[in-house]
Amino acid sequence: MDDGLISVGRLARRVGLTPKALRHYDRVGLFEPVLVDTAGYRWYAPTQLDAARLIARLRAVDVPLDDIRRCLADPDVVREVLHAHERRLEARLTRLRGDLHEIVHLLADEGVPAVTDEPEPLDHRRLGTTLFNSTWDLMEKEDRTPAEDDRMLHMAHASRFHWGEVGTKANLARGEWQCSRVYAVLRRPEPCRHHAQRVLDLCVENGIEDWDLAFGHEALARAYAIAGDSEAAREQTERALAVEIAEDEDRALLIADLETIPGQARFW
Repeated sequence: MDDGLISVGRLARRVGLTPKALRHYDRVGLFEPVLVDTAGYRWYAPTQLDAARLIARLRAVDVPLDDIRRCLADPDVVREVLHAHERRLEARLTRLRGDLHEIVHLLADEGVPAVTDEPEPLDHRRLGTTLFNSTWDLMEKEDRTPAEDDRMLHMAHASRFHWGEVGTKANLARGEWQCSRVYAVLRRPEPCRHHAQRVLDLCVENGIEDWDLAFGHEALARAYAIAGDSEAAREQTERALAVEIAEDEDRALLIADLETIPGQARFW
């Protein structure tokens, strides 16, 4: 066919999709060819190239098809869709990081501690743990409401309070770290930086090293990154990587976290 139309194979090569994907997008009504000939071959107009490229770029970062429909119908919503998808991906990453943290702690503790049916009059340890885990649950939620954002924030601080009553200095540092991470999720750089600095202060004052110290620098790097100070973020990232960490699993977890800091390209 020589009337300027583009075959499905040529279109796929030009925009970075596969013919199979293009046929699927036609079947689901997302991106239809201008012509299907009598032999069943699909043909596309040159004016469809930009839309096809947009689909390819959005699908490369796993934007859902329904959101891509919105972008094709109204290009002005692309940034809105990407911001919403960014929040969903961050929630998934938070969930995975939480799982990795829990696995590391379980391995360090050699299993799950025994459960007792006899709570203390005011069981600060149980409350601190429950609130810590519930905060993670909300950080992992992909479409939190403003009310859930508030709940997540208050639970993080409440967990830190209860650990402050019965915990070790390392428990306090980890509570401050979670407060900092919540503020990072909420894109509030000043309190994020404050609590990250408290992690480092507690580590230095009490001789806490290894992964707690490294994650203090990670938290501060994240705070600087969301404040737009990429140079300071890079400096803290380098300090985090310079900390000696005994266990390979802990170091791998640190690197996985550092790779998610906004604007920080991998350089180690």
